[in-house]
Amino acid sequence: MYMTSIIKTVNLTKYYGRDRGIIDVNLDIKKGEIFGFIGPNGAGKSTAIRTLLGLIKPTSGSATIFGKDIATEGPIIREEIGYLPSEVFYYDNMRVKDLLNYSASFYHKPKKAMQTRIKELARLLNLDLNRKIDDLSYGNKKKVGIVQGLLHNPKLIILDEPTGGLDPLMQQIFFDLLRTENERGVTVLFSSHILSEVQKICDRVAIIKDGKLIRLEKMADLRGNNYLRCRFESASTLDAKLFDEPGISDVQLNSKTASFLYRGDVNVITRLLAGLKLKNVWIEEPELDEIFMHYYQKGDD
Repeated sequence: MYMTSIIKTVNLTKYYGRDRGIIDVNLDIKKGEIFGFIGPNGAGKSTAIRTLLGLIKPTSGSATIFGKDIATEGPIIREEIGYLPSEVFYYDNMRVKDLLNYSASFYHKPKKAMQTRIKELARLLNLDLNRKIDDLSYGNKKKVGIVQGLLHNPKLIILDEPTGGLDPLMQQIFFDLLRTENERGVTVLFSSHILSEVQKICDRVAIIKDGKLIRLEKMADLRGNNYLRCRFESASTLDAKLFDEPGISDVQLNSKTASFLYRGDVNVITRLLAGLKLKNVWIEEPELDEIFMHYYQKGDD
């Protein structure tokens, strides 16, 4: 399905003096993907995005967007990118429509078409174009950022923690908007520290820890990786050695009760449990957040 590389990085690295930003980040995001970039705050997501956008210069490594080098062709690249930062700051005394028209003036695209686009997006997001920026709530300021990022019909949308301030209904409208954009061929890079957001919309996900990529997986594989969450209650005290089996991790043992993540052949677990006198047992699919935290704690083991 995906052929052309829209974003490609080779050992992309950024240090702030001696402080770590990102280290040897290698990504290959294809045309038409909705790509998730996930990790907690401080992991390096925003640094990677700002480097790709040319807002900061890499210490080493390289990157291309649309096949063009970010170091030498930044202005051309940015014509076709829609960007929503994690925090939005505006001229408070401006009206929303004046700010968005000002933003539209930076693009070499038909003015009338962009004004129509602004009105369509504002209507979809229930955004009042006549209000002043300083009268808006945080959530409505985020809506302004969404419109600002999409008004020029970009080929690539880069979103850094985009849903902050949006209520659940507006989040769903926003996700539907992204799917619509994606259906017309737009590529999306969606950065978040909330895995449940990423799982709703993304095709693949990269997990970043301490500035380094530790996992790169298809979302379907992440969901269907044969992980099980096993919990049970025994009639007698449990021996910790019982859980010294390949595939068992995240063991939580408390005398006669135990919980663990398991990846592998389910028959191994049923044989293990068959040797115990049990009061209760639960075997279920874990939440994606549990799988993510397992990856994150284990790093690149």
